Amino acid sequence: MSTPTAPNRLARLLGVEVPIVLAPFGGLSSVELVAAVSQAGGLGSYGLYGYDGDRIRATTAALRAATDGPFALNIWLPTGDEVAPAPAHVAFAQALAPFYEAVGVDVPAIPARYLPALDEQLEAIWEAAPAVLSVVYGVPSPAIVEEAHRRSIRVIGTATTVAEAVALEAGGVDAVVATGAEAAGHRVSFLKPPEQSLVGALALVPQIVDAVSIPVIAAGGIADRRGVAAARALGADGVQAGTAFLVTAESAANDAHRQAIRSTAADESVLTTAMSGRLARGARNRAVRAIEAGGGIAPFPVQNWLTGRFRAAAGQQNLGELQSLWLGQGAPLATRDTAADVFAELAAGL
Repeated sequence: MSTPTAPNRLARLLGVEVPIVLAPFGGLSSVELVAAVSQAGGLGSYGLYGYDGDRIRATTAALRAATDGPFALNIWLPTGDEVAPAPAHVAFAQALAPFYEAVGVDVPAIPARYLPALDEQLEAIWEAAPAVLSVVYGVPSPAIVEEAHRRSIRVIGTATTVAEAVALEAGGVDAVVATGAEAAGHRVSFLKPPEQSLVGALALVPQIVDAVSIPVIAAGGIADRRGVAAARALGADGVQAGTAFLVTAESAANDAHRQAIRSTAADESVLTTAMSGRLARGARNRAVRAIEAGGGIAPFPVQNWLTGRFRAAAGQQNLGELQSLWLGQGAPLATRDTAADVFAELAAGL
């Protein structure tokens, strides 16, 4: 396959001035941060994990009021192994009782559903008509791709291996994010277990560039102009940055989370299933250590929903030891306090 020849190929595809993409944060996205990146000329992305149709509509309305630039809406595709609510899950909730007690909330009852249906999310997304629909954990169905394109919505997939990137291109996506093992948050592998798909960005990006003809967006460990320049040298059309933006004033992260990013060395972040039941990279705080030691981690999305009940309260109380402190191995490079400063620094590497 041909190697990308200019960064503006991605910019033209996405309708942006600068091929810089804000990583979508499931649970940590903010309208202010998305708008700041879009207004600066990049692609702001808003993570819709767990959002029902009404919440998607309200969020999109807020985004449109905050920016006239293009933005992406991001969803998690079902993988088929998601567990439905069941009485047996009460035991998992009881095992987390000390965490609920620590933040002053009751042990939650098992809900009627853990996640909204994909069709419900898509219906709201089609109404919203964002510039871009980005997906993780798989290849969107032909029906999704066709409907997106019918509505002039670009589709971005996410790959952790070369094989995943090839599958995404075959599925009709318009661009692919090559996300290295350094990246913060969930490892969104879908062809093999994530533990078998931990390829660093330096190796992953050029191999994906060689394997596909669609634009490639490099992600993982990119927090300043040096990372952007390296990604471009590897053949990427643009970059996606997460941790560098997560530490800014515009993000939804609280002070405890920002402090964790600033104080966690590259070799101190961990990959864990403790918080959600799926492998993700973050700080190994008290909650992660205790849940891992307990050994009774519920499957996804049970664990994510159950820990979410105390994580939300911990976030409101700025208790970092009881939150999901997602951060990447580039965390020590996340030193800028505003989205504008981060964006300018990244753009300087193009």
